[in-house]
Amino acid sequence: MAQSDTAYRHAKAAVRIKQPKAAHAGACSELEQLPNIGPALAADLRLIGIRTPKDLRGRDPFVLYQQLCAATGCRQDPCVLDTFMAATDFMRGAEAAPWWVYTAQRKALYGQV
Repeated sequence: MAQSDTAYRHAKAAVRIKQPKAAHAGACSELEQLPNIGPALAADLRLIGIRTPKDLRGRDPFVLYQQLCAATGCRQDPCVLDTFMAATDFMRGAEAAPWWVYTAQRKALYGQV
């Protein structure tokens, strides 16, 4: 019985349905629809008061990063800032891009954080 229970849990975890990603900002109603944002980063955004993708409009990704570091009490990985840069840029109308496209820009603007 224990083996079949374990197999069931593994099968259930493998069948998780991912939220489809939005093609443009106007098609985005849930945080998980933002390119590069999964459940964990969506939860982090909610932790700092971002409830919908529209809440990202006009926001400074570095300030969001600092707020998350303060809210969690620990320094977040710098790629979180890259992801916030990608998300805020997307909500300003930019095309979807992988978060790592923003790494060089982040380093140029903010150093090693």
